[in-house]
Amino acid sequence: MGKSGQPRASGKRPSSPTLEDVARMSRVSTATVSRCLNNPSQVSEATREQVLKAVNALGYAPNFGARALAAKRTNTFGAIIPTMDNAIFARGLQAFQEELGRHGVTTLVASSSYSPELEEEQIRALVARGADALLLIGHDRTEKSYAFLEQHQIPYVVAWTFNKDQARPSIGFDNRKAMASLTEHVLRQGHRRIALVSAPKSGNDRARERCDGVHDAMMANGLEPADLVVIETPYSISNGAKAFERLMEQTNRPTAVLCGNDVLAAGALTMANKLGVDVPGEVSITGFDDIEIAEIVSPALTTVHVPHRNMGAGAAKLLVGMRNGASGATRIELQADIKLRASLGPV
Repeated sequence: MGKSGQPRASGKRPSSPTLEDVARMSRVSTATVSRCLNNPSQVSEATREQVLKAVNALGYAPNFGARALAAKRTNTFGAIIPTMDNAIFARGLQAFQEELGRHGVTTLVASSSYSPELEEEQIRALVARGADALLLIGHDRTEKSYAFLEQHQIPYVVAWTFNKDQARPSIGFDNRKAMASLTEHVLRQGHRRIALVSAPKSGNDRARERCDGVHDAMMANGLEPADLVVIETPYSISNGAKAFERLMEQTNRPTAVLCGNDVLAAGALTMANKLGVDVPGEVSITGFDDIEIAEIVSPALTTVHVPHRNMGAGAAKLLVGMRNGASGATRIELQADIKLRASLGPV
């Protein structure tokens, strides 16, 4: 007994709540509790709420380590995106995570900063931490990375691009075709002096394909691709503004500036306003992605609507199927549509 007359603490930790405790409190079987935690889509909403209420009340934490050893899987998928600095990948990643959540899968996210070397390190790190499958952006990466994934038999899906010449599992849209279609709209407005503000094309197949798309439309309309003025710069509003300022300093300045994404285009619009350049009266500006900023800037951006959520959810479904050994299509092309808004006008 202690000085106060109370029993001394034994020093033993209270026992952790078990699966059986959760089942007893929620008045269901342990199998139902297991299904609720691992495959929530197989359990009714009422049962799921009942079980989760017991989980929260008891403070139950599943032993994922033991489960992973037994099942040889962790129910954790990785996603490596090029940047977290802007909202380009946010919608798709949100849909990816939501869809995986329906299958009881946790998402780990990393950013490569558009560096193939850093991405290679992150691929190895995620696999070392037990990632069952990976979402990757674009086809450009080291052969060493692909060899590592194949050696360790890690399913992966490439998203945000679709290239009929690439056999690897993918879900996305044809960046080249989408940008060619947008450029056609620009040329139909009478523009002949056009410029492109692009992300650096090295190690970025989406940026290269978008540039190729502009060239395709120019050639189809009798223009020389060599006449296209291209400024390569990292994606940011400030870099878009600086690139636009450089273009406006040219003697024979362009009448239309196509930007590789909406963030660069928002920067261009900001600088146009600062310089007193009327958009689209003097210069038209277009973007790519159709993220939220495209509609709230003034004037609203003509842009390419990228199917972010369909890509994210579709990539999750593909990966779950591949992880589970399902056969079927692993190359899916989605449509990217043009959104015509006030930033594009005639010459």
